[in-house]
Amino acid sequence: MKKEFVVIGLGRFGGSIVEELVRLGADVMAIDSDPERVEDYAKIATQAVIADATDEEALKSLGIQNFEHVIVAIGDDIQASILATLILKEFGVPQITAKAQNDYHAKVLHKIGADLIVHPERDMGIRIANNIMSHNVLDYLELSDEYSIMEIRSNDRIAGYSIKDLDIRANYGINIIGIKRGEQIIISPGADEKILLGDVLLVIGAVVDINRFVNRAMT
Repeated sequence: MKKEFVVIGLGRFGGSIVEELVRLGADVMAIDSDPERVEDYAKIATQAVIADATDEEALKSLGIQNFEHVIVAIGDDIQASILATLILKEFGVPQITAKAQNDYHAKVLHKIGADLIVHPERDMGIRIANNIMSHNVLDYLELSDEYSIMEIRSNDRIAGYSIKDLDIRANYGINIIGIKRGEQIIISPGADEKILLGDVLLVIGAVVDINRFVNRAMT
C-alpha cells in the first residue's frame, strides 16, 4: 500500500518535497492558494488542489483528516502557517511537519502541536558549512542542537582498519550505524568489519565529537 501525504504550500521548499515524495513512490496531494503553482504541480502530484489552508471547511472537504502525514510548507505567511497547523491538529492528523521561518515561529508551532519542525535555510546552511569544513563530510542530519547523523567518506587514514581497530566509540563517543559501499548498505556493521577506501560511514553522535573524529582521525 502506497504511503499518502499532503503538502500545503508549493513554493520552492514545498514543491521539492512533492517531487521527491512522488519520486519515492508516494501518493501526494499538493495544495496551494496560487492557481499557477497548482497548475505547475498538477502533472507531478497525485492530486493538485487550489485551496486556502486556513479555511477549515475547505480542508475538511478535501478529506485532510484522513491522511496520516501533512507537511505545512507555507512560505512567508506565518499566520497562515500557524492557523493551518492548528486546524490539522484539531482534525487529529497523526503526523504534522511544519516549516518554520525563524525560532519564534518554531516555538509557536511546537506549542500548538507540530510533530516535526524544519528550518530549511538553516539546515541547508549547516550542511554547506560542514561540507566546506571537510570534504569528507557528505551530508548532515540535525537530530537536536547537539546531536546529528553525518555521512563521512573514508580516506586512506582509516581505510584498511576495522571498526574495532579504530575504537571509535571509546575514543570519540560516536557510533557507526551503517556503511554505504557502492550499491550495498551494511546496517549496524560488526566490530570486525573493515573500512574500505571510499566507504561512506553513517555516524551518529554529538556534533562536537563527530567533528573531533573527522579532524583528528581523518586529516
